[in-house]
Amino acid sequence: MTTETLVRELRAELADGGLHGSFLVRDLVSGQELGIEPDRVFPIASVVKVPLAAVTLERIRRGELDGAAPLEVEPSGITTPGPIGLTRFRHPARVAVDDLVYLSTSLSDGAAADALFGLTPPAAVGRMLDEWGVHGIAVRHPMSDLVDTPAERFGSGDVDLAHSLAIGAGTEGQGHRIAQLDVTRANSASARALLDLLQALWTPSKIDPSVAADVRDLMGHNVLRHRLTPDFASDAAKWSSKTGTLLNLRHEAGVVEHADGRTFGVVALTESRVPAVLQPEAEVLMSRVARELRDHLRAA
Repeated sequence: MTTETLVRELRAELADGGLHGSFLVRDLVSGQELGIEPDRVFPIASVVKVPLAAVTLERIRRGELDGAAPLEVEPSGITTPGPIGLTRFRHPARVAVDDLVYLSTSLSDGAAADALFGLTPPAAVGRMLDEWGVHGIAVRHPMSDLVDTPAERFGSGDVDLAHSLAIGAGTEGQGHRIAQLDVTRANSASARALLDLLQALWTPSKIDPSVAADVRDLMGHNVLRHRLTPDFASDAAKWSSKTGTLLNLRHEAGVVEHADGRTFGVVALTESRVPAVLQPEAEVLMSRVARELRDHLRAA
């Protein structure tokens, strides 16, 4: 099958499944890549925790932060389904900075991430990315902003209404009545920009090697493995990634390292047109599309 035919068929599959997506797969050694709308910008939800972790670890390396220093994290009062870790704690907790980085990245703990944003504000994370030569990732707000959406205002039986609003309230220029879905106000990036960050973490770059190695380890211990993991992890392949989920958005960015030495960065950013919270078929579809792009690139 030609590349053009494959991409056309995958676009049709996504449309039939109610998904619009931006995908990019890149051979991190050769630089060859294959994608579907890889430059379209999306709000990235929890995927922003990867640059946050990298910048926090760099500041620890420079001596600007003490990784062993404990921080007191106040309870968030979150009761809606989804958030995990400190975000659901009922009482204050004292946690070391190093451990907050682990909780934020490997468990996707929003409260832990916000404690880190308290040390390194979003603008400072963006400046460090620029210093590393990684461009196109806009870091604008902490994670607490993501829990103030219509989904938290509707009762459990009406959450589909929040998803209907998420689907229908956007503009052609990717603005949105829901601030967290407006690419000019949200933490946002394209699949290409996120893959550039993965490239910088997995291959020699301006990011210190020890910092890059620590981020790779954190992503390798990601506990959320229901999305792309089934199509990329095996006894002969290591999958390291970070997911992001918000209303009708489902994302994952990661790297698969094969036993034969080949290494591919994979980014899948999707939005659903189906007003439902649980969509396992969407997870399966986005994973299959990413896998077929990788398989085609690997065979080229």
